[in-house]
Amino acid sequence: MTRSLSTVVHVLSLALALSPASAQLANTFQYVGLSGASAQQMFLGRPDRVYIVDKTERNNITVDGHPGWATEYDLQTNTFRPMAVLSNSFCAGGTVLGNGTWLNVGGNQAIEMGGVSPPGISQTGQNPYGDWDGGKALRLLDPCDDETCEWLDDPALYLTSRRWYPTLETLEDGTAIIFGGCEWGGYVNFANNNQNNPTVEFWPSRGEPFTLDFLIKTLPVNLFPLVWLLPSGNIFIQAEFQAMILDYKNMIEYDIADIPDAVRVYPASAGTAVFPLTPENNWTSTIIFCGGTDLEADQWNPVWAITKYPASTSCVTISPDVDLTWYQDDPLDAGRSMGNFINLPDGRLLLLNGAGNGTAGYGNNSWAVGQSYADEPRLQAWYYDPAQPSGSRWSKAGLTTIPRMYHSSCTLLADGSVIVSGSNPNADYISPGTPGYTFVTQYQVEIFYPDYWDKQRPAPGNMPSNFTYGGEYINVTLTMEDLNNDALNINKTKAVIIRTGFSTHTMNMGQRHVELETSFTSNTDGSATLHVAQLPPNPAILVPGPALFFVVVDGVPSNSSWIMVGNGQLGDQPIGEASVLPQSTISAQLVAQYGKRDELDMEQRGFWHWGKRGSLLWDF
Repeated sequence: MTRSLSTVVHVLSLALALSPASAQLANTFQYVGLSGASAQQMFLGRPDRVYIVDKTERNNITVDGHPGWATEYDLQTNTFRPMAVLSNSFCAGGTVLGNGTWLNVGGNQAIEMGGVSPPGISQTGQNPYGDWDGGKALRLLDPCDDETCEWLDDPALYLTSRRWYPTLETLEDGTAIIFGGCEWGGYVNFANNNQNNPTVEFWPSRGEPFTLDFLIKTLPVNLFPLVWLLPSGNIFIQAEFQAMILDYKNMIEYDIADIPDAVRVYPASAGTAVFPLTPENNWTSTIIFCGGTDLEADQWNPVWAITKYPASTSCVTISPDVDLTWYQDDPLDAGRSMGNFINLPDGRLLLLNGAGNGTAGYGNNSWAVGQSYADEPRLQAWYYDPAQPSGSRWSKAGLTTIPRMYHSSCTLLADGSVIVSGSNPNADYISPGTPGYTFVTQYQVEIFYPDYWDKQRPAPGNMPSNFTYGGEYINVTLTMEDLNNDALNINKTKAVIIRTGFSTHTMNMGQRHVELETSFTSNTDGSATLHVAQLPPNPAILVPGPALFFVVVDGVPSNSSWIMVGNGQLGDQPIGEASVLPQSTISAQLVAQYGKRDELDMEQRGFWHWGKRGSLLWDF
C-alpha cells in the first residue's frame, strides 16, 4: 500500500495545541489540528486515538493513488494517519462490539467526482476515486496503540441487503442489531420510490433479516431511526412523529404515543441522549430530544425553501421502561437542527453544533445555501443539567467560530474534554473561498474544554481496567489533594462509566452514562478509599465493550481509566451477585475539622443526603 500526504493538511506541530499551563481553557473551543478527511463519522477507539470516516470524496489525502476517506487522529501529536477503506462509507452507521471491535455498516454505491454515480461507472474500484459499492458493506476495525491497525473491508463479509443510513445498537451479549436504512439514498425515504429497507438484522448474523412494521408506517422520515437498548432488555425506537418499544427477543412491536412538537429523526436531526443512569433513579433510562423540525409527512419534498424554515426549540423527555408519557422540558434558547448532545462525566449534557434554519442534507436546489439545506449556524454551545429544577437546566458553554453543519461529529475524550470536527454539506470536497459556497469542507479539529477543566483535577489511585456484572467491589484511593483539600468532599464523589458511542448525523450511537454505587472510608489524614461497586447484574444497563471510567469529585472529573466492560468476548456475559459495599465511615476528628455536626451544615455539605440513604455511619 502506498500513501502520500498533502502538506496542506499534514504539516502540523504540537505547538498548535494549547496546554492547561499556557492558557485558561475552561469553556473554550481550541483549534488543535487537521483531520485529513472530513469527520462525517467519528469515534474514540483508544484513549489517545480517534478514528474518522468520511464519504468517498475529493479529500486532499491519498491512499493507493486515489483520494482517501478515513484517518486515525493521534490526540497526543494532533496529527493524522490515512487509512484505507475499500467501499463508499457515505452515511454508514456504527457501534462497538463487546470484544472491542468497531463495526461500520452500509453506505452508498461507488461514485466519481462531484458525488455522482453515472451509468457504467465501475462498482469495484476501477474509477477515479477507487471506491467500491458500499451499500452492503460491513467494515471492521480493532484499534491499536501503534500505527499497524487497518480497516477490514472485505466483500466476503458483506450483508445481504443494502443499507444507507442504518442505525446500530450493541446488545447485552456484545453483538449488534442493525435497523433500517434505504437502498439508493435520497433526502428522505419516500414511499413511492420503492427503496425503503424496513428490516432488522444482527451481527454476527442470526439468519435472514426480519421486517419491522414500524419502519414501513414511519415513511418518509425513517432513515437513521433513533434507537436505544433499555434496561428492561427491550429497545425503544423513534422515527417521524411515531415511537414504539420492540421486544427484539420475541419480535413483538408495541406502539406508543407520538412524540410532541417536532420530527426528531434525520434529516430533522434533533439532539438526543440518555440521561445518566444512577443508583438514585434505579438505573432508569430517560431520553431527551431537543430541536428538530415540525414538518409534516407531506412536506418533505424539497421543492420549497427549506433553508428559510426555522428549526424547533422544543425539548421533550420520556422514560420508556417506567412511564410512556412524553414530558415537556426546558426549551432551547433558539431553534436548532443537527445539534449534538454529549454526556459529560459530571452528569450534565453538552449541546453543540447545528443550524437555526433548515435540516440536514444538500442538493443543487436554487434555494440552497451553496448546496446546504441548512443555514444560520449555531456557534454557541450549551450545558443541560437534568439535576436542576425545571426552568433552570440550561446554561451557556463555549462559543466557536467554525460552522458545524451537516456531517459534523463530536465525542467525549478520556480526559473529559470533547473533540469536534467535520462539516461538509456538499456533494464533494469544497475548498475555502470557493465562489458561491458559504459552508465548505471543514478539516479543522477543535477541542472543547468544559468549565471544570481549569479546576484542580483529582488523580485517584488503583483505577480499574475491567468491570463485571456483579462481583467484588473495587477500592479506589484518593488523597486530600484529590479531594480538593476538603475531606468532606469524599461525600460528593461519584464513580462513573461512560460509553462514548459512534458519532454521526447528530447521534452518538450507543452513548451511555452509568453511575455506580459507592461508599467510602475516610482516613484521619483526610485521604479516603472510595469503594466502587461492580455494574449491576444486568448487561442491558450498560452493554459489554470498551468504555471510560471517571472518578468525579464535587463535579470535577479525573482523567479516565480505559476499561473493558464484561469478559471481552461476544456471547452471554458472566453474571454475579450484586456487589455488597461496606457502610461509609468518617471520623469525628474530620467532621469537627471540616464541618459542624449540626444537621443544617451536614445538609449543606451533602452529608445529610447520605444519612437519609442509611449509608453513612457517624464515628464519634
